[in-house]
Amino acid sequence: MGKLISSLILPSLVNAGRNLSTFHSSLSPSVTRFATHFKSLSKKYMFVSGKGKKYDAFHNVDDALNLFDKMIGMYPKPSIVEFNKLLAAVVRMKHYAIVVSMCGRMELLGVPLDAYSFNILINCFCQLGQVGFGYSVLGKMLKLGVEPDTVTLSTLINGLCKQSKISQAVSLFDEMVGKGYQPDLIVYNTLLSGLCKIGSTDQAVRFLRMMEGRGFKPDIVAYNIVIDCLCKHGLIKEALDLFSELKVKGIKPDVVTYNCLIYGMCNSVHQKEATRLLNEMVDKNISLDIFTYNILVDALCKEGMIFEAVDMVDTMRKQGIEPNVVTYNALIDAHCKEGMVCEAEDIIDTMIKRGIEPDVFMYNALIDAHCKEGMISKAEDIIDTMIKRGIEPNVVSYTALMNGHCLQNKMVKARRVLQLMIERGFAPDIVSYSTMINGYCKAKRLDEAVELFHEISQK
Repeated sequence: MGKLISSLILPSLVNAGRNLSTFHSSLSPSVTRFATHFKSLSKKYMFVSGKGKKYDAFHNVDDALNLFDKMIGMYPKPSIVEFNKLLAAVVRMKHYAIVVSMCGRMELLGVPLDAYSFNILINCFCQLGQVGFGYSVLGKMLKLGVEPDTVTLSTLINGLCKQSKISQAVSLFDEMVGKGYQPDLIVYNTLLSGLCKIGSTDQAVRFLRMMEGRGFKPDIVAYNIVIDCLCKHGLIKEALDLFSELKVKGIKPDVVTYNCLIYGMCNSVHQKEATRLLNEMVDKNISLDIFTYNILVDALCKEGMIFEAVDMVDTMRKQGIEPNVVTYNALIDAHCKEGMVCEAEDIIDTMIKRGIEPDVFMYNALIDAHCKEGMISKAEDIIDTMIKRGIEPNVVSYTALMNGHCLQNKMVKARRVLQLMIERGFAPDIVSYSTMINGYCKAKRLDEAVELFHEISQK
């Protein structure tokens, strides 16, 4: 297997030590405090041990840190395998920055990291959105003579894709293959997801073909990724062709496949095709899930078929599937747009009773509906309710309220809302300014409209 040193990797090798030290100095205050007071923190908690060191039995990260402190104080120290088990346990708790500090302390105290440890460290940097430092760890591995493996490079590819650095991920993938490393299906699917994330549908389809050309049989996950991307870009025919292809190849479509296609059909107003797919799901004993129902409820709401949407929600419940915030958002938005504000408020009350907290989107729909009905004081009450429930009004909330005042030619009050929005740290967007300018024009206050126009032009 060839050495993985190229124009892509070499900068990592050069900058390894410098970048990693920079990262340690830029850790969040909480992690920096952890590094400084590590010893005092660990003494505060009882040592958790047990037969075979049950690393998954930690109640919290402090238990793990206490065990770590005890391990590094032993002589001779436990093997790197034991340290790796502990690091992996902390990773499972999603305390990635703490793992970075643990690895740093291990090295300082003479516990040499192996390939598994370095892979854990790279994964933590990638999870923290610091892929550059992940590359630095790779450089350090090469410098120390630790040969990276498929997991090392797969982890970096995944990190790059998460940051939408798809071209770099593809370059690393090509180099990985060129040097004799064998990517697994997870790596292929990760890159497929990355390509679809940036909307490269053609490239995603070509990549799917390349998988087959290299002897990899794409699974249903791979097909679902591409079908979903095609549907979201309105390429329904291409998605259906791929759907037919996977069935011919003996790959069974699952609920995700059908959800992607039904979503695409509903958005493209292919209701008959969506119905056919639903019937096909039932025939194949594939149960509809919350995502399927939400797609259908949303489609019915957008068609103005509110009563049918409500019936669909009742059907969900009969099937043992409880509506979630997405379901209620669709219903509330539809009711508000139809001027059925009281019914929308009843839905929110039902939600709260069922333990589901309304979000800013629901409240914004209500604010907008009340303002359009001329009930400004009611809209203002909703904003107060939002704040009391810990939900911060956003630009949309304030713009809706401004529009309500503008509709009643109360431009002084509208301007106050604009000012309040700015004072609370929200930058007005083009819709906010357009609302105000339109209001001034309708109120025949053209000088103020022109003045505001010039103000935003200068910004």
